[in-house]
Amino acid sequence: MKKIILFIAIAASFTARAQVRTVSLQASGLTCSMCSNAINKALKKLDFVQKVDAEIKTSTFEISFKPNSVINFDMLRKSVESAGFTVCAFVANIHFDNVRVKDRQPVIFQDKTFLFVNTGEHILNGDKQVKILDKGFVSPKEYKMNSFIASPPETFHVSL
Repeated sequence: MKKIILFIAIAASFTARAQVRTVSLQASGLTCSMCSNAINKALKKLDFVQKVDAEIKTSTFEISFKPNSVINFDMLRKSVESAGFTVCAFVANIHFDNVRVKDRQPVIFQDKTFLFVNTGEHILNGDKQVKILDKGFVSPKEYKMNSFIASPPETFHVSL
């Protein structure tokens, strides 16, 4: 796969109207239902998490959030890690309201900066699934397949 070279033009970034609805994350390293329970408990401790539904067979956790809360993706990842596991897939279901996205152009909303990768140019409306591609949010193998230039803190490389 070609290496992706990203340049961030902060001047081209803009604030978007979008809201994170849910997150689906898959953890690796689970061997039993007690492992799943440990992650479930760790995620429920976060003050912005309303509900966690675990699917033991796929090691997947569907997370919904309290209304009007700011969702912290790093805290979700760190909660899984504090339970002794790693995140190998992280997909956010985000509701967009007429948001223009373009390759390598930052989009900012709810204190997060998203840098869309290999998406072309689109106007996003309604619920869309956005996959986080950064280290700690995908498997090491998938992370190696993507090559990113260092970005400012709190910037997430994503794909649709």
